[in-house]
Amino acid sequence: MMQQPFHDQDKRSSAVPPVMRPDQPRGRARTASAPSLYASDYYLRLIQWNDPHDPIRLLLLPVAGESHEYVRWDASDGDASDMADGCRHHHPSSATLYVSNACYCRYCFGKRLFRDGARESCLETEPGLAYIAAHPEISHVTLGGGDGLMLETSALRHVIERLRSMPHVKVIRFGSMMPVFQPMRIYEDEALLELIRSYSSPERKIHISVQIHHPRELTPEALQAIRSLREAGATVVSQTPIWKGVNDDAGLLSELLDRLPLAGVLPYSLFVVKPQPDRHHFALPLADAYRLAEQAKRQSTGLGKRARLSMYHASGKMELLAVENGRAYLKYHQSREQHLPSFVSVACAPGQLWIDELPAGNGEPGDRERALFDQTDRNALDEIDFEIDFGSHDDDAEYVRIRTHFIPD
Repeated sequence: MMQQPFHDQDKRSSAVPPVMRPDQPRGRARTASAPSLYASDYYLRLIQWNDPHDPIRLLLLPVAGESHEYVRWDASDGDASDMADGCRHHHPSSATLYVSNACYCRYCFGKRLFRDGARESCLETEPGLAYIAAHPEISHVTLGGGDGLMLETSALRHVIERLRSMPHVKVIRFGSMMPVFQPMRIYEDEALLELIRSYSSPERKIHISVQIHHPRELTPEALQAIRSLREAGATVVSQTPIWKGVNDDAGLLSELLDRLPLAGVLPYSLFVVKPQPDRHHFALPLADAYRLAEQAKRQSTGLGKRARLSMYHASGKMELLAVENGRAYLKYHQSREQHLPSFVSVACAPGQLWIDELPAGNGEPGDRERALFDQTDRNALDEIDFEIDFGSHDDDAEYVRIRTHFIPD
């Protein structure tokens, strides 16, 4: 069944006026490609347009220099674990079903899905659902690709009903920015909330991992969306990438960690930004990210201390436990290759942005990850213009497109 991005709300919240036209909606950037991105009227209104370093603006709009040769479109090597069209079986008990190719996260792990020719972009869910049904070891399914909550509620119902017909699938998870990006999509859609009420129980939960970057995103509308999800029976946790220039301040991060539990969100993870296209300039050295996370947790007064500093690495999901004396100490939470050790210590030079080498199964250094970086997408850089397309905006519009235009040499 072909899925489409969410657009089935008939009207916008009366509390959300049409987007104000910023005085600088255009710019120029250099990039290796130009995935389609979307912005909501609501989220654009959070930007302080007179500040070129406004954190919400930096999260959303491209800037000059957005490319670097030390990058890959998929630093987690996701296509290596695609087992069916639209399904990634990345760990024995976990799979991701691609249900959306609408993207607004600049750091999206699925950027490869939004380029021309990506086979998963057809978003036919039946092959992936059939694969999950045939593999009883899969207990945890993430609805993703882009953002699963960009999908129409009627299409989500079909997918969730199919998954709930499989006794071995215990947890359905969304990784989403929607509660802070377009919160009225949550609290104004009674059909969505009823869907969660029907299929999230103490034994078989629906989890919403909300991508929250900055305290300014916790608006009254966002808090209402989070409250609606919790009252419907979903578990709501947070994931926060640490961005240079956006939230790389221990006081700001500790404020966020303290405000999240008050909003009903369990602080789950901080994570290291991968040096990929359109985010390399946001990446912090591993040692700096570790020190910043530790300072923020020390300053936090409550549940924020539980957040873990994570890395989504090609070999699996790992926690960065410490960076001391030129070495990084890591713990696998899930590894693709089960023979890998649970704890790993690797050399980590000052200024190093990512872990290039990890021990192989025999404990000796391996070069698998370095080989991945040697395969960097080295397409010729093209200069592009971007603009926010306000021309087609009307009172019923939910999103505006950030359009990119290649400039011929």
